[in-house]
Amino acid sequence: MDIAKIKALTEILCSSGLSAIEVDEGETRIRIERELSSKPVKSLPATQASAVAALPDLDEVADVPDKSVDHGNLIEIKSPLVGVYYASPSPDSDTFVSIGSMVKKGDVLCIIETMKLMNEIVAEQDGEIVDICLKNGDIAEFGQVLFKMV
Repeated sequence: MDIAKIKALTEILCSSGLSAIEVDEGETRIRIERELSSKPVKSLPATQASAVAALPDLDEVADVPDKSVDHGNLIEIKSPLVGVYYASPSPDSDTFVSIGSMVKKGDVLCIIETMKLMNEIVAEQDGEIVDICLKNGDIAEFGQVLFKMV
């Protein structure tokens, strides 16, 4: 299985809202998993069989554009304190950021609640959010990676 097909599988996984995808091709077997964020995703087919049937043939999606991240330039934003992670200012509000959000230095990324104090975590530089490492309501540990950006 070549890298283009693996990238295509990753794109299918990200765009479909699935948490894992597994493909057998001859003697080669690949399984790709990801942690889903707390954001709602579009509805999926009711059965596993129809979900697999809904996926395009690998040969049809081999030309997916390269959206890879340069991990050499990856910036990790870590929690400066222990507390509850909140992705939005209130339960009925939109999240501060999502994957793909472009942020500027000083933009609020999340809130960490510690001892009833709401602490805004802000971007220390401009960039694009490529990963959100916690779900809303999770406990953030001191030094734990909250976001990854480039």
